[in-house]
Amino acid sequence: MRTMAGLVLSKLLTRPDMPKALTSFIEWTHEVLSSTVDDVVSHFRFIGVVEALAAVFKAGGRKVLLDVVPTIWNDVSVLIKSGTAARSPLLRKNLVKLTQRIGLTCLPHRSPTWRYVGRTSSLGENISLNASNKNDQLNHGVVLENSKSEENSNYLQDEDMDVPEIVEEIIDVLLSGLRDTDTVVRWSAAKGVGRVTSRLTSALSEEVLSSVLELFTPGEGDGSWHGGCLALAELARRGLLLPASLPKVVPVVVKALHYDVRRGPHSVGSHVRDAAAYVCWAFGRAYYRTDMRNVLEQLAPHLLSVACYDREVNCRRAAAAAFQENVGRQGNYPHGIDIVNTADYFSLSSRVNSYIHVAVCIAQYKGYLHPFVDELLQSKICHWDKGLRELAAEALAALVRYDAAYFADFVLEKLIPFTLSSDLCTRHGATLAAGELVLALHQCGYDIPSDKQKKVSGIVPAIEKARLYRGKGGEIMRAAVSRFIECISFSRLPLPEKVKRSLVDTLNENLRHPNTQIQIAAVKALKHFVQAYLVATDNKGTIGITSKYLLLLKDSNVAVRRGSAMALGVLPYELLANQWRDVIMKLCSSCAIEDNPEDRDAEARVNAVKGLVSVCETLTQARENPDFHSGEDDMSLFHLIKNEVMVSLFKALDDYSVDNRGDVGSWVREAAMEGLEKCTYILCKRGSMSSTTTRKSEMLESVSKQPNSNVNEENQMCSFFDTNLATSLVGGIAKQAVEKMDKLREVAAKVLQRILYHDEISVPFIPYREKIEEIIPNETDLKWGVPTFSYPRFVQLLQLSCYSKQVLSGLVISIGGLQDSLRKASLSAFLDYLHVDEDFNKESKVCKLSTDILWILQEYKRCDRVIIPTLKTIEILFSSKIFLDMEAHTSIFCAGVLDSLAVELKGSKDFSKFYAGIAILGYICSVSDPVNSRAFSHLLTFLSHRYPKIRKVAAEQVYLVLLQNGSLVSEEKTDKALEIISETCWDGDLETAKVMKVQLYEIAGLDVGQVKTTEKVPKMDDKKSAAADENESYASLVESSGF
Repeated sequence: MRTMAGLVLSKLLTRPDMPKALTSFIEWTHEVLSSTVDDVVSHFRFIGVVEALAAVFKAGGRKVLLDVVPTIWNDVSVLIKSGTAARSPLLRKNLVKLTQRIGLTCLPHRSPTWRYVGRTSSLGENISLNASNKNDQLNHGVVLENSKSEENSNYLQDEDMDVPEIVEEIIDVLLSGLRDTDTVVRWSAAKGVGRVTSRLTSALSEEVLSSVLELFTPGEGDGSWHGGCLALAELARRGLLLPASLPKVVPVVVKALHYDVRRGPHSVGSHVRDAAAYVCWAFGRAYYRTDMRNVLEQLAPHLLSVACYDREVNCRRAAAAAFQENVGRQGNYPHGIDIVNTADYFSLSSRVNSYIHVAVCIAQYKGYLHPFVDELLQSKICHWDKGLRELAAEALAALVRYDAAYFADFVLEKLIPFTLSSDLCTRHGATLAAGELVLALHQCGYDIPSDKQKKVSGIVPAIEKARLYRGKGGEIMRAAVSRFIECISFSRLPLPEKVKRSLVDTLNENLRHPNTQIQIAAVKALKHFVQAYLVATDNKGTIGITSKYLLLLKDSNVAVRRGSAMALGVLPYELLANQWRDVIMKLCSSCAIEDNPEDRDAEARVNAVKGLVSVCETLTQARENPDFHSGEDDMSLFHLIKNEVMVSLFKALDDYSVDNRGDVGSWVREAAMEGLEKCTYILCKRGSMSSTTTRKSEMLESVSKQPNSNVNEENQMCSFFDTNLATSLVGGIAKQAVEKMDKLREVAAKVLQRILYHDEISVPFIPYREKIEEIIPNETDLKWGVPTFSYPRFVQLLQLSCYSKQVLSGLVISIGGLQDSLRKASLSAFLDYLHVDEDFNKESKVCKLSTDILWILQEYKRCDRVIIPTLKTIEILFSSKIFLDMEAHTSIFCAGVLDSLAVELKGSKDFSKFYAGIAILGYICSVSDPVNSRAFSHLLTFLSHRYPKIRKVAAEQVYLVLLQNGSLVSEEKTDKALEIISETCWDGDLETAKVMKVQLYEIAGLDVGQVKTTEKVPKMDDKKSAAADENESYASLVESSGF
């Protein structure tokens, strides 16, 4: 609104017939700008007035406005230094804009003859110039007059030009604006510098340029560098930066391209680098190729260094755009088109792609390799961003292929001292880079000189001697050292025995570290170090390594247990050959949940599962070697895998440990599923090798029709993988595929998919294989993690008796869980499955389902994790009339549920379990005798429960039961019973509730003593009142419920 008002005023007040109105307006603005009031209203009035004045000076004539300049300038010069302007970037921006327009008003409009004209703006003029062979004129840098006499006269005219004194003050204000803290102010000031300079003499323009270049001194802040770059770009665009000045401008622009100042844990300078790229872009558009040839040769390596290696994507793209502009406008630049095609807008969007692929492709061209290496060594290896240092080390190694000798002689020599730098970032990046370089030189087939090898081998001992693992940054250095050891192990760098022992100790220390990333890095290094320096050389240091890690599996420090389990998993066959049985057995015991609650650690069990599977793979792969003579020892290994390893992994599938991080047992279950898959392949591959008389098609046919088929029993007996194992495998993984975690469902489904359709190994003896393959097709991109997709498929396994119990035990957790969307999807799929065969097969499905539910209630007795959702599922199914019309089987099922409720609700403090149990008792009360009487009797016991809320819920349920079922109480006593229930305050006094309960027992004709065992009321001190005990019990309920 202010902008529009100012624009309209400027058009009105600058009309020839409005001089009095303009004078009146200027007087009013003088009053406003000279006001000392500092509030919100005056602040916005300042902005509006300044904006309107700027519009007036843009639209008005010079003769009219010259008279009011002194008044306005006095007010502006005072206001721009005030605290009001310091607090408002918008006000400062408008003041700078007004300042430059005052300066333009003070200077006569002229087109300076000294200005550089790079091209004509008219297409017709360009064509006429080409037709008249005037290209020679265009190829010169500056379009001056043809005769030197005219040139000299023009310069004399420039020198004789009268420049008002106020202009010097205006230029000072604009130069100060280039230092402003806000970008909008600096941008406005830069444009002002360009516009004012275009009306000055050549000598004064040189002074302005010198003042702008002073902004690039080291003492200036990032705002000054940014404003200076914007000003240089404006001068270049307007032809005010002559080619003669480029030699002193280009070095400044190069420094700005690499401007990055560390401030605490981060750095500033991305806006400066972006603006410097804009300057280079402006150079490409402003100058001819003859003037830019040398400049582009200087700028190109730096532009491409920024385009490939800058941390910020906008800077990478800006530098690439500047290079593209110069290549396109300056003519034939060596390999310019190829580089532009490689470093395009999209390829530079990924930092990893820029470092590893784009830069490597560009470095093959002459003149770029050494600038790239210098950029990485000077700026990126010591960068504050840890991820960038790691990426820079990889990028440096990727360039080795172009000049291995240079990297070995110069770069590596420069990096080694940096590994002991006092700056954490520098020594971390140098350690990583040194390791990556050694590995890259080895991969290129270049032999490092012996003196360099000695220096490289001493890097880690020197770091340890300097105690650089301690204090801030110690963890970062440990991970870097582990990676360094991994790299020199890959390259088989010769090491003295003392250094080998030192590196082993270093890796062992890192394995004990609580940081998981450090442990992972140490395990990767240990895997290659042992193979390269201990096994390959028959080193005596291998003695006792395996035993040491086995002892550490039982260490009280959880970090030590995690690291030792991971270490055992990467040991080579030579170190496992003599103790493989102990290794497998102890890893199996480490997979189980620890007996002592204080020692329990999910990560240690995850590492034990992964280590166990890795050990099995290592042992079996070594025995596949033709040179290995298999015998009884070989057979015992596979029997151990079948009887111990598989059993331990199946137990790990039941790890549902929970801590303050949530379901940490899910990590163990995920690792166990992947481990079961790998061990299945091991057993099946061995079985196929040992059983050459059995054809694959016969094995599949023997189990596809009936799971208990006796055909091929001999093959199963001699096989390491049989029907029972296949059934447990598919059932256990299918259970995970219907539970509540999306990630685990997806992992389980994909594991089953790979087992069914493995390209090389056929897994035999899977019951109902064809049906399972219909449920899990061999297709990619299936959304197994989406509940609405996965549940309708996996609930079909409920019709297969060998899998139904395990699948249902997982399904009830989803149906009875707390997550509403998951509950709806799983319940909908479950009910759809039950109602598919409405007339033909529904009763048999329901009977089988009831049997499986009773099995779950017995199998998971007193396990609230399963029992509570199972009870909720039963309640939901009762509400859908699922189990109430099974004729004789209904009574059997209800009796089993009542037996389970008697156990589960006794002494429980979980309200959700009580609520589901009471609702189930209410549904069972509606079936025929004698089950309903037993359920009603059990329901009445809760009327005197110690928790008031339970008594109230039970009373509501009893009331509903009496209304719906008249057979429990005689008709003449029903009204009396309903009256007692409705008029009693069940969540009030406990003694009153007990009295009313006894009356209801008498009305129902039940014996009070026969059901006292279903509730356990704690003994009360005679001195304590009932109300006090009741309050304590209720507080106990609230506390146990988590409120």
